[in-house]
Amino acid sequence: MMRALLAAAAFAAALAQASPPLPVALASELPMLKPLGEGRLRWFGLHVYDSSLWVPGDAWSFDRVFALDIRYAMAIRGRDLTKRSLEEMRRLGFSDPAKLRRWEEAMDRVFPDIRAGDRLVGVSIPGREARFYSQDRLLGTVPDPEFARAFFAIWLDEKTSEPGLRQRMLGLPE
Repeated sequence: MMRALLAAAAFAAALAQASPPLPVALASELPMLKPLGEGRLRWFGLHVYDSSLWVPGDAWSFDRVFALDIRYAMAIRGRDLTKRSLEEMRRLGFSDPAKLRRWEEAMDRVFPDIRAGDRLVGVSIPGREARFYSQDRLLGTVPDPEFARAFFAIWLDEKTSEPGLRQRMLGLPE
């Protein structure tokens, strides 16, 4: 038992060192958020991004505020982020055409073109909205709780297309 506690403490300390601090605007607004887990997405061997999940406490829930921090290793157009997000939402069962159209417009407004080294942090405020931050500022808000659920489900739903990444971000064994 003591060995497991020491291993968990060492993992938490290593994760705190590995995950860069949240953007200043977000960290001052939600200082209770701490990193839970972290993972790397590769596509056909290419390093796409590193991501970490930030939560208040020691567990994640869709019903509590959390942040998903993505640090990109390659350039991606904002429009391509929107299109890929919509594909994943549809795959997870979100299919209402009117909602998807509204969500597409909202993501196109918020998502910038990404360069290697850029950072995008999404925050879920349950029952209210999703907020998106860059390295240093708020990019925009989507005031739709169903959008927030659908968007973050891309990474955190049990049916995600990247279950290994989900497990790592939740700090669970694979």
